[in-house]
Amino acid sequence: MTADEQRLLDRLLAGEQRAFAELVQTCQGAMRAVAYAIVGERGADEVVQDAWLAAVRGLAGFQRRSSLKTWLLTITANTAKTRYRQNRREVLLDDLPAPHGSIDDARFASDGHWLLAPSAWHEDSPEALLSQEQLRECLEHTLLSLSQLQSSVLLLRERQGLELVEICNLLELSLSNVRVLLHRARLKVFATLEHFEDTGQC
Repeated sequence: MTADEQRLLDRLLAGEQRAFAELVQTCQGAMRAVAYAIVGERGADEVVQDAWLAAVRGLAGFQRRSSLKTWLLTITANTAKTRYRQNRREVLLDDLPAPHGSIDDARFASDGHWLLAPSAWHEDSPEALLSQEQLRECLEHTLLSLSQLQSSVLLLRERQGLELVEICNLLELSLSNVRVLLHRARLKVFATLEHFEDTGQC
């Protein structure tokens, strides 16, 4: 644990409400992404709620061998797996097509980034592009079109910053499966970005 996490844990153990609010703000999104990957939309919120209750009850026994976030995500994953084990789904690597068809894999490096960025990106920073409401709506539509596992893997990696091995452990997926899911999710997002850049439309 980092020094900041140690201080936060001490505040949590002292019952400070503001510390709990900070923890929720930091971890709620990642917890929901894990729950969504395992149980789907219908059960995700309930799993997260149960995970928070389990975390609060078990906080005094936290061994500090991992970060608080990793501990919470593990509780979330275990809660989801325990409650919905009979409905566990197999990973499907062939998903619905992207809204604008597929983009040639040859356009991307092995890490998923562009080998050559769309033509006009030199004129606008990513922050400027993302600030446009229409593009935000396009990206949201694309994220909703992803499979549960694709969406969760993408959010856990790109928004929450989890390492691939952490995602594998939480979702009980092989590294190769996580790489495929992440790659295909990135391709669909990149297709939306490129289409928007070319046409100004979703």
